[in-house]
Amino acid sequence: MKLPTAEGTLRRPSAFRRRYGPWALVTGASSGIGRAMATAIASTGINVIAVARRGEELAEVAATLRQRHGVQTRVVAADLGTPQGTQAVHDATAQLDIGLLVAAAGFGTSGPFVDADPATEQSMLDVNCRAVLDLTHTAALRMTRRGGGGIVLLASLVGRQGTPQAAHYAATKAYVQALGEALHVELRPRGVDVVTSTPGPVTSGFGDRAGMRLTTAAQPMQVAQATLNALGRRMTVSPGPLSKTLAWSLAPLPRPLRTRIMGRVMSGLVAAPEHRDPGPGSHPRLAQDSPAG
Repeated sequence: MKLPTAEGTLRRPSAFRRRYGPWALVTGASSGIGRAMATAIASTGINVIAVARRGEELAEVAATLRQRHGVQTRVVAADLGTPQGTQAVHDATAQLDIGLLVAAAGFGTSGPFVDADPATEQSMLDVNCRAVLDLTHTAALRMTRRGGGGIVLLASLVGRQGTPQAAHYAATKAYVQALGEALHVELRPRGVDVVTSTPGPVTSGFGDRAGMRLTTAAQPMQVAQATLNALGRRMTVSPGPLSKTLAWSLAPLPRPLRTRIMGRVMSGLVAAPEHRDPGPGSHPRLAQDSPAG
């Protein structure tokens, strides 16, 4: 596995390390945006706790971070879609001084809502919302007690309004967006910086399985760099060309019109069913952010 290079991608890496070190907890770290986040953070000298379901890939990521950046690493192979998974993360990090949480684990489905598999949609709710709530609440408690820190939440361009063809996924990301915006204001006076990232399509390796046309997709490291550089400076960041363009152009429009436009955008991104390779399950996953593991 070849990890993306992150040297020189963050502004003032020494200041970043002092403010958000000595340990960072990164979920979804085995691939996509989560892996890019872990790489960029390690390049500043911050130690990394990498969380995902795929233990072998996590171990390889951790070994590369140690070799390339000389940081300490911990690996937690856990399914964040279960209470046992989030508890495993709490148990593994209880004795570590965590100054940064990056909640990048998540997955999405695309297609008509009536065709969705209920079990898959429930799992998405658990990973995208319940686990984010659990880990963010614990991190906020610990960081306010220690006098500072940072929290990065991964929402999505589709969560800024209702999005046909990704109805439930957009709803889970709207939850993350609202949570992040509120915590940005609520926790800042207590020394904790919060930023919410709303990327559009990202080239993360499982876009083909979702049957998505990703000609305007951002690179995971591009998203990681823009998001981490916005921490402590902005409430929300929209990394990637499509996300920036749509966020700017849609903002002044009435919400019902934005919803219709995003439905057309999603219809253009999702290929016809005969061209899909959905993989396990009946509903394809989106290539927006790091998968659940």
